[in-house]
Amino acid sequence: MKTVGIIAEYNPFHNGHAYHIQKTKELTGADFCIVVMSGDFVQRGTPALMDKYLRASCALASGADLVLELPACYAVSSAEYFAGGAIALLNQLNVIDSLCFGSECGDIGVLKQFAQELLNETPSFKRELNHKLRLGYSYPQARNAALEASASHLTAYIDVLTTPNNILGIEYCKALLSTNSKIEAYTIKRAGSSYHDNSLEAGFCSAHAIRESLRQSQIPDSVIRQVPDSIREMVLQSYLKTYPIYADDISLPVHYSLLSGEASGFTDYPDIDKELSDRICNLLPKYRDFDSFCELLKTKNRTYVRISRSLLHILLGIRREDFNCYREEGPVFYARMLGFRESAASLLTAIKEKSQIPLLSKLADAEKELAPTALSMLEKDIYASHIYQSIVRHKFPDTDPFPEICEQSRPIIKM
Repeated sequence: MKTVGIIAEYNPFHNGHAYHIQKTKELTGADFCIVVMSGDFVQRGTPALMDKYLRASCALASGADLVLELPACYAVSSAEYFAGGAIALLNQLNVIDSLCFGSECGDIGVLKQFAQELLNETPSFKRELNHKLRLGYSYPQARNAALEASASHLTAYIDVLTTPNNILGIEYCKALLSTNSKIEAYTIKRAGSSYHDNSLEAGFCSAHAIRESLRQSQIPDSVIRQVPDSIREMVLQSYLKTYPIYADDISLPVHYSLLSGEASGFTDYPDIDKELSDRICNLLPKYRDFDSFCELLKTKNRTYVRISRSLLHILLGIRREDFNCYREEGPVFYARMLGFRESAASLLTAIKEKSQIPLLSKLADAEKELAPTALSMLEKDIYASHIYQSIVRHKFPDTDPFPEICEQSRPIIKM
């Protein structure tokens, strides 16, 4: 039995994602495909457009065999931690033969070379990195400059570091190398529109284009054409009942969290130093909504996405000490199932036999199976989902029947 892993957000799921699942199985010869997917909040520091159960259903209806939730603390972190958490989860299942991800360059050899250089961090790399950071460069800009200075053999490929899927791919390769993983990495060249392209006319448009189109109007035919036939009905049925959810829909709870924590400051949260904490407190009287506050806090060396992730950490109660505990004891302690195909029964059996971590299908069983640190991680996932469902209920109050806000009672999806 051969099994391939995919790490994804599916925000939202579209034709390009279905193509990726299909090509992944063909390229790797896998019998089964396991997707590790962000939950209700995503890596760029915003709520997902659709809740995790709808997105998991879309993946299962389009060829995935099992969808697992990436713990919230990793799902809303930098590319390095996002990739590290997902790879740690896949490694510990002990059934994954390969990993396949999309990239703009489509060359796994080049991505592995960059990963190796970033993992080694030679003295010349560190010197140039620190020099650029002192000059006020953002971390991505400083890292790119340091690589150009220290790895001349990669200069011809330096543009690889300017696109999001390449960057994530490099982090996946880094995580595999640093853990001496037996998982073999593959990449498929991204087809269709670029990550930030707003056009819906390309064969495979970007998820960004779909999000922006839904923001501007009722669900148009051009959006429906961009999702597989197998999921169109469920996508249409849930529209204006449970989605779309956007960053500004969390404006009030984020404002409340900031007001509640203002007195003690925010340096206990990841990526927030005293300078940013003071800036948040000083500018808090000007808070209008989530998006404009991120723009207000943004500086030359602090990107919008880094700011939005920091604010999300505050909202979700994810502190720096949590990551320290997870690194010491984990870093991932369980594999939480969102859904599976019943034809994948043999895969579930193999995971239960070989996995180093529990495969959670019922949250009621978690207390018996997990140690205190693991329970703390899971509680943050549950808390994040409760916040998300509260936002959905507030935005679409007339939805009937409405999905349970209580995460503990939501059944896993079976197809």
